[in-house]
Amino acid sequence: MTKTILITGCSSGLGKMTARHFASKGWNVVATMRRPEPELADQYPARILVAALDVADPTSIEAAIQAGIDRFGGLDAVVNNAGITMVSIFEATPADAVRHIFETNVFGMMNVIRAAVPHLRRRGGGSVVNVGSGVGIAAMPLLSLYTASKQAVEGLSESLSYELSSQNISVRLIQPGAMRSTNFTATGMAASQAAPVPESYKHYFDHMLQSMINYPFASTEEQSVVEAIYAAAIDPTDRLRYQVGPDVEEYARLRWSTSEVEYRAGMQRLTGHSAWQAKEE
Repeated sequence: MTKTILITGCSSGLGKMTARHFASKGWNVVATMRRPEPELADQYPARILVAALDVADPTSIEAAIQAGIDRFGGLDAVVNNAGITMVSIFEATPADAVRHIFETNVFGMMNVIRAAVPHLRRRGGGSVVNVGSGVGIAAMPLLSLYTASKQAVEGLSESLSYELSSQNISVRLIQPGAMRSTNFTATGMAASQAAPVPESYKHYFDHMLQSMINYPFASTEEQSVVEAIYAAAIDPTDRLRYQVGPDVEEYARLRWSTSEVEYRAGMQRLTGHSAWQAKEE
């Protein structure tokens, strides 16, 4: 029986690539986004259904799931890819921006999982693949809100991996590193407009933003993340985490294979924080 997967956030490069990759492997795909782009299905018109879905709107989630079931007969897996980031100084970030990132990255993911689980159970089980981030392992300066949301995804995924196993549903967590498509400069400028940097932080913000631009690791290839998502969806083992990228592998090593002192020193060096401290001294 051909399997069907629903993927959120398919307006992005990673989401689009993931949808097409599953279709190329013979899966039926419900490719969802807030504003549907029908051309996404052009390569695989028989296998890809493009549907509107806003993770903050439970009604749209139910409608997209039902459209997929009506087209393909059932639902076997979900990829929670939709998410947003923000580079900012926490103290100056407006409360509505804080709520927005959690509504999308955490509560939106919860909405999709809650809606999908009954349909997965009707098929005898399935898989939920959550796209997290390397910051779920190790926090980064200027990314406090994104980090907090992705560490919430970490905890949610691990806890659900136990709960949902009782329903024959596996939970997988993808931990990608910084991808080539990520533009820290543009993101930082947009964030500065949404949350102006206080004068007392300006020197620090500028230094740390430049450190992001001069990231010390090779970018994680989007295709590698796509392949990890696919591998996670079909993995018959009990594995939870899939780290993708040299930066994430180093964060994991520092976090889980060294002392707290070594971890802190390593992260301060990698993020450029220690270089800022040296300048200030």
